[in-house]
Amino acid sequence: PRYPLKFSSRFFLALVIFASGYGCVLQSTYDELKETTDSQVSGLRGEIAQLNAQRASQEAALSAEKTKLQEEIKALQAQKASLEHDMAGLDEKLHLTEKQAEEIKAMKDEEINRLKGTYDNLVKDLQGEIEKGEIKVTQIRNRLSVNLVEKVLFDSGQAEVKSKGKEILKKVGTILKDIKGKEIRIEGYTDNIPIGGALQKKFPTNWELSAQRATNVLRFLEDEAGVEGGMLSAVGYGPFHPVASNETPQGRAENRRIEILLVPADLREIGKPGK
Repeated sequence: PRYPLKFSSRFFLALVIFASGYGCVLQSTYDELKETTDSQVSGLRGEIAQLNAQRASQEAALSAEKTKLQEEIKALQAQKASLEHDMAGLDEKLHLTEKQAEEIKAMKDEEINRLKGTYDNLVKDLQGEIEKGEIKVTQIRNRLSVNLVEKVLFDSGQAEVKSKGKEILKKVGTILKDIKGKEIRIEGYTDNIPIGGALQKKFPTNWELSAQRATNVLRFLEDEAGVEGGMLSAVGYGPFHPVASNETPQGRAENRRIEILLVPADLREIGKPGK
């Protein structure tokens, strides 16, 4: 009767106490787990945010690099187009230059052929004097030279053209008056023997003698042979530019001369005297 009731009360009390204690343990474990979980979640969220930020930064960098590359590609394409345009222009200029070069060559060849005709006519008309060694006619491409020794044109120490010289200059002038596109240059030369005696009053040095002889030949070609004056020029070189040694009478005789040169009208192409 009382014993069973008393046993039951104590047992229930113990059960309540045990259950309360066990509940406290479960709550504590839950709280710890929750705190750990919340911490991990927070950490993961932070990592996710960091990764998102890195991804956004990389995407921005890639976008900027892509834009830069696209601009470089456009610039290279524009440069390529410009180069292709320039190449086309250069090809056209090259074609024109080659065409002009061919035309110039053809004109020079034609000029040389015309000058060859002049050379042939001079050699034919002056054959006698050439055989005697009094006149030498030379053609080098587009240049022609008529070399006349002193005795053919002048008496010793004189500048007036003598009769035989006028006959020869008439033949030369008849051929030269039809020449076009050339400068006809008359050059006077002497030996190195100084002017002496009474001649010094008229020709103080060989400079004056050579220049006067060249001028007189020019005047004859213009006035008597009908050569156009605008094509003519005269210069005296005195004893300079000898073609032989002045140590022998024969050499000095060769140096006393008149050279009639046909050279290109373009003064830039004119070389050294008598060359």
